[in-house]
Amino acid sequence: MTIPVASARVLLAELIDYAGLFPPAGLSMPGAVAQFAEHLDAEHAWMLGRFIVPAARLQEMEDAAAGKLPRDASAAPWRLSLLSGGDSAEDAELVWSFNERHAHAGAGRAVIDTLEVKATDAGSVERAARAAPAGVTAYIEIPIADDPADLIGVLRGAGARAKIRTGGVTAEAFPPASAVARFIRAAVDAAVPFKATAGLHHPLRGDYRLTYEPGSASGTMYGFLNVFVAAGFAAQGLALGELESVLGERKPDAFAFDDAGVSWRGHRLDLDDLHHLRSRGAIAFGSCSFSEPVDDLRSLHIL
Repeated sequence: MTIPVASARVLLAELIDYAGLFPPAGLSMPGAVAQFAEHLDAEHAWMLGRFIVPAARLQEMEDAAAGKLPRDASAAPWRLSLLSGGDSAEDAELVWSFNERHAHAGAGRAVIDTLEVKATDAGSVERAARAAPAGVTAYIEIPIADDPADLIGVLRGAGARAKIRTGGVTAEAFPPASAVARFIRAAVDAAVPFKATAGLHHPLRGDYRLTYEPGSASGTMYGFLNVFVAAGFAAQGLALGELESVLGERKPDAFAFDDAGVSWRGHRLDLDDLHHLRSRGAIAFGSCSFSEPVDDLRSLHIL
């Protein structure tokens, strides 16, 4: 077992929310649940966050996980993030009833503690944020083609978090670096934590296959290290142009991890910076694969 340096451990802890149900993996519910259970028992389980499940498939997930959820009262419950079905009252009822059923070891321990919702304007952002069930953290996915600062301000006022879509299964689904940098700057300036989703299977910016299908087209993807390190530097006041440079970095040796922090081309985040980043800044990203990011980090000798 390889123990990563302290900075990598802080940056990567609970970083990856597992989205195996979604493209390009598109696993069946039993397959995705089995993979999540396997990853929870693996060497790098400390990097794993929540299982992402659509509201419409929650019962299916519950059935598939029935024999796998921990039953020991001392065991940590599985954590779930619910993708909203669009009806806030129904979302709240699903969360409440699920958490009631699984609050005790006899039913298998699990908890929905996160809700993810899409919204497009200030009114829908505020409604979505304020409709989140008590005790559940809301991440609101907002558009970033235009300056999102106003919408992020609404999120701050409502006590919700932001979500950015950073890619997809087509080249056109990946937003320009200028838009991603602008989103990061706005979220950091407003002290609004965020998560990212889609197209972040790999640690570093590069050209990769867009799907797992034979003969799949390739496209330029963001790296999750690029995105999270950029967020850390945004908190230090790095200018937008430099944030775009961090997002565009392709060279593995440009990022240096040691027990005291991580460096990129003369800029540095120490352990306190990284703890602040991960607790109050850039929280997680959704990935349909857990093994692919882990394997890539191993190849970079970060794990």
